[in-house]
Amino acid sequence: MIDPENVALVLLAAGRSSRFGMENKLEAEFLGKPVGFHVTTALESVPFAERIVVTDGCQLDFASRGYRVIHNAEVGRGMSHSLHLGVREAMTASPQAILIALADMPRVTAAHIYRLFDAFEGPDSVVVSSNGEHPTPPGIFGAGRFDALLTLQGDEGGRKLVAGGRHVVTTPAELIDIDTPEDLERLRQLVHAPERTITRGEARRSD
Repeated sequence: MIDPENVALVLLAAGRSSRFGMENKLEAEFLGKPVGFHVTTALESVPFAERIVVTDGCQLDFASRGYRVIHNAEVGRGMSHSLHLGVREAMTASPQAILIALADMPRVTAAHIYRLFDAFEGPDSVVVSSNGEHPTPPGIFGAGRFDALLTLQGDEGGRKLVAGGRHVVTTPAELIDIDTPEDLERLRQLVHAPERTITRGEARRSD
């Protein structure tokens, strides 16, 4: 178990959103606010040691939500580059652990994050989320794993790192991530959200 006061939050909010079309997916509306602000709202009461967001310059004002903003000017290098930028910045505060979360997962709850904290066992701990079939962010990494995080390149390295860690299962709906307009529309239908339907290259009102 670890207290949130000893954990730095690194929120990854950079990427080309190339599969989403013209609109930045984090700025798309979901339940009355941008997709990217749902996780900040869900975690605003968690007393992290520090909050860091790595972004590529989308229009969301993460600083107003208490985040130190790190700009990723090389999003073409993939998510691992954003991860490295966030982890290096978090390490300057010497936290006991870093929680990695994604801004395009709007259904993550604070209750689940506390379950990750409860499963944490020490500096070499790796505790990640699972939908019951495979591991996924959010995940918490002890200080003994920081150097490993900085060497990750691509998906394979990440899979190897979490393979020996603990997996905390939650409902698949909580771990939905938004990559395409269809993903967002399915989520809207799941929660009966009233917003407009997004299609590639255009928007139309739902019937």
